[in-house]
Parts: sequence; C-alpha cells; structure tokens
Amino acid sequence: MFDISWGELVILAIVTLVFVGPKDLPVFLRTIGKYAGAIKRQAAEIRSQFDTAMREAEFDAMKTEVEGLQKSVNAEVMSAEASLKDASQASKFDPTSITSPQLPAQFQSGQPLHASYASAEPEAVAPAQAVEPSPALSTHAVNPEPMNPEPMPPMPPMPAVPSHQAAPAKPEA
Repeated sequence: MFDISWGELVILAIVTLVFVGPKDLPVFLRTIGKYAGAIKRQAAEIRSQFDTAMREAEFDAMKTEVEGLQKSVNAEVMSAEASLKDASQASKFDPTSITSPQLPAQFQSGQPLHASYASAEPEAVAPAQAVEPSPALSTHAVNPEPMNPEPMPPMPPMPAVPSHQAAPAKPEA
C-alpha cells in the first residue's frame, strides 16, 4: 500500500530508537498501537455503515419491485374475480324467465302438419334414371371374403412400479 521495503523499515526503527530512546520505546509503541487500533475500528465502522446503507438501498429497490409485482398480481386477481363473477351470473338458470317460442302461423292453425302441406301444389319430380355400374366397382374386383387379420401377439408383462418407500433389502443367510 505504502510501498515500504524492509530496508526502509529498519532505518525507520533505528531513527525511532535514537529519537525516543530505549527507556520510552515501549510506551511509544503502546501509544502507536492504541492509535492504530482506533483507526482500524473507525475504518471498520465506516465500512459497516456503508455496507448497511448499500443493503438498505438494495432492500428499498427490491421492496419497490415487490410492491409493483404485488399490484400487478392484485390487478390480475381482481380481473379474474370479475370475470368469474360475470360468468357465474351468466350461467345462472332461471326457468321463469324462459318464454315459449312463437311458432310460425302454419303450425299454430291446429291442423296436422301433413294437412298444411296437402294444400300446397306438388312439384314435378323427374323419374329416376338407371345408371350402369362402373367396371372398377364390379363385384369381381372386390374380395367377397371378409378380412380376417392375424391375432395380435400378447403384450409383454409391465415392469413393477417402484414404491416411494422401498423395503430395505434383507441379507441372505
């Protein structure tokens, strides 16, 4: 980080020993250690606050996304409920609301159906003409014997379906 080599550290230690002196060196190193520990704690606290802020920002983003999804799901559920309600109302059968259909006048006269047609003029119908069968459809071209297919071979046995809780294998004696 600071790019200090071992040689520079040795020179720094010698200078510190000369200026502080051997008598006050332990007190000096203890004080430097306390300050270094305090600086590390402050850095860790700042890092944890930063991480907490990042998590809260991510949580807020996820929360808004979940709320948006919840709103869309609620809208779909409400539309489905409305569709079901409309369908159930449409499918209700009320026999008293059915009226009898109006029949045409010729059926309301009370006369039998054939009598109403008896008064109508008959149409001219052409007599049926004899048609010669085609040679391809003659009875000689078709096999007069019924088709008798060979019987199907028997189905192989189905494999056993394993159960969800198979019994433990018994050791052979």
